[in-house]
Amino acid sequence: MEPARRRRRRAHTADEAAAVLRKAWCRLRLSARDPARVPPWDAVALTAASPEQAALYGRQLARARRLGRFPPSTAALAVPDPDGARIGSGAATLHAVASLARRLLSQATKEEIAEFRLLPEANGSSIPPASVARFMATKHVLLLHAGGDSKRVPWANPMGKAFLPVPYLAGDNPDGPVPLLFDHILAVSASARQAFKNQGGIFIMTGDVLPCFDASNLLLPDDAACIVTAPTTLDVASNHGVVVASKDGTDAQNYSLCLVDNLLQKPTVSELVEGQAILDDGRALLDTGIIAVRGKAWQELVSLAYSSSQTMIEEIITSRKELSLYEDLVAAWVPTKHEWLRDRPFGKELIAALGRHKMFSFCSYDFSFLHFGTSAEVLDHLAGSYSGLVGRRHMCSVPETTACDIAATTVILCSKISAGVSIGEDSLVYDSSLSGRVRIGSQSIVVGVNIHELHGDSPQIIGSSTCFTLPDRHCLWEVPLVNSMGRVMVYCGLHDNPKVSMDRDGTFCGKPWKNVLEDLKIQDTDIWDTSNLDKCLWNARLFPIMSPPEMLSVGLWLMGSSGCDPDGKVSRMWRKSRRVSLEELHRSIDYHQLCMDSAKHQADLAAAVAKSCMTYGLLGRNLFQLCEEMLGNDSSSVEVCKELLTFCPSHGDQYSGVLPQSRGYQVKMDLLRASGDLSTASLVEEKVWASVASETASAIKYGSKEPSSSATTSSNGNLRPKKVVVELPVRVDFVGGWSDTPPWSLERPGCVLNMAISLEGRLPVGATTEATEDHHGVLIEDDVDRKV
Repeated sequence: MEPARRRRRRAHTADEAAAVLRKAWCRLRLSARDPARVPPWDAVALTAASPEQAALYGRQLARARRLGRFPPSTAALAVPDPDGARIGSGAATLHAVASLARRLLSQATKEEIAEFRLLPEANGSSIPPASVARFMATKHVLLLHAGGDSKRVPWANPMGKAFLPVPYLAGDNPDGPVPLLFDHILAVSASARQAFKNQGGIFIMTGDVLPCFDASNLLLPDDAACIVTAPTTLDVASNHGVVVASKDGTDAQNYSLCLVDNLLQKPTVSELVEGQAILDDGRALLDTGIIAVRGKAWQELVSLAYSSSQTMIEEIITSRKELSLYEDLVAAWVPTKHEWLRDRPFGKELIAALGRHKMFSFCSYDFSFLHFGTSAEVLDHLAGSYSGLVGRRHMCSVPETTACDIAATTVILCSKISAGVSIGEDSLVYDSSLSGRVRIGSQSIVVGVNIHELHGDSPQIIGSSTCFTLPDRHCLWEVPLVNSMGRVMVYCGLHDNPKVSMDRDGTFCGKPWKNVLEDLKIQDTDIWDTSNLDKCLWNARLFPIMSPPEMLSVGLWLMGSSGCDPDGKVSRMWRKSRRVSLEELHRSIDYHQLCMDSAKHQADLAAAVAKSCMTYGLLGRNLFQLCEEMLGNDSSSVEVCKELLTFCPSHGDQYSGVLPQSRGYQVKMDLLRASGDLSTASLVEEKVWASVASETASAIKYGSKEPSSSATTSSNGNLRPKKVVVELPVRVDFVGGWSDTPPWSLERPGCVLNMAISLEGRLPVGATTEATEDHHGVLIEDDVDRKV
């Protein structure tokens, strides 16, 4: 083990990270398209903080299924914490496992009911936990913790941090949807599924972390729990969980597998020394938050969750305590933690139910840990060492460079930017529409914002003489409220921590609260109730519910823009308005309306891109993908597809010298399918292939102007029939034949030993291509004159 412990972990380069993610995405697509070859998860579950958030996550799971992230056979479930109470990640895990077991039991076949005796006991009570555990023993479950308040990323609260836009590899599918953090997590986890082999189990991850490593190399011990770790520096370790691993275990080139001796939470350096947690190279093992439970340990976890989770949660809610996954639940698998655990809530029950099995540490030396825990971290991961993976313009409408000022490093996703808008360096604009005189500073984030310029008799939100400016390092977002109360525009500084109180140097828009109150000439009683002991941004009633022009004016004033309130009118308007805090806003979001608005916005963008392609002849875009994006987000887009069909006839005439006929037919076929006219689409598809054949033959005949021994030129300059012969040796595979060929090579490393040989002194493999004078399509014959 000593050589492995001295091995230093090196962060992935952008190229290495791209290779790891692409491989993971290939496995994800294969698991959805060919489950027999790459087994998918039997179930994907997400924890949520409330029923409303669970409904939002349910829509995201439906989106993932529609996009082919997992097959129809995979069950998907979003599980809210009971009564919206904070019960802790450990209790949420047990509650999710129990809820998922009930869901799968309700879908059990007659054969499964008979095999596992899934019938209530004689007294009419529920199915015996032992039977449920045997039934779940063969199931493979992915559990993602995505509940709670995203206080450090407040603009992500409406969507959930797990569904942040992370446009890594977005350029691989330029006309597809923007990749979300959840999509990348699914891809990485798809590689981990094969590590469970024939034993069922659960793979637990957190929704704000993207672990960038090849999970296909994951090694899980039988009938045990396993936590994924990575070496890290002591300053990082002191702010996270640390695993103390045994010095004995399995050692390999890129990983080590050892028993867990102890667990430490945010330890000091002295605690690390005392706990023997410091490795020989001066680092410690970071708890990455990834936990796998397999075999009999998984069955015991299911039995505990199904039989006792409801009682435990009721007591937790009554006592207002929490049960942690990373402190309490995992401690049951670590014998040295049992004494500490017995004094914790339900500690004795956890030890009795789970303590017979052990926990291992799988330490990966090629592990990159991307944490999306703060707004600044989100921008860092888009502009840092992985910036080469980022698609900076995706599904967006941006004017020409002479009509706006948008920095090259700005990331614009699912947004419409009009002339006159300025956006600074390293900013993120997502799901927004900006027009008029709008200035977005550098390193700023804009999400779900609708700022548009109206003319005529309508009031101007941003008029010709008004300029809305979002300063550098600020966040701006907009959300709809329940009960048709309208929308609220919210803003804060990039580095503001909403949890830090005024007494502990908390800030708003980057300024200490004391300075904010003095500059705005307001009192703390204007924004905080006297009952609030912790006066912080999270509970400050700052954000007014009013018309869009008024919200923008108040926003400029609250963010400290000079000269925006010379006569005090904005201040008086703010004082009289109904205002909400971030805490109240989180409980008042209309998630259904939020999803509807976002879906319509993205469908409109896809339609606008498609119309531009049809109008200006730029048919290099994927019309089929654009139609899928329109129809998937907005069912009314069928009419838009029918409208686009009217462009097809004239388009072929206008661009007959530029546009291949096959491409014109293909566009028409895609639009017919999107419009629901499948019969006509099938007829047009025949024309597509006929045109491809004709264009291929034409390209062969006229593709070369150079004479050769087998091609002569006629008097009118056209080429006569040309013949090309290609001959190759035959390949003999001794070991591993075809293992270097996809899809096999996407699932596991390939290795082939072979040799190229000739037969009887000649090259036996060959092909002959000859262009004929009539070139009516393509004719293929084999070596015995059989036509194919």
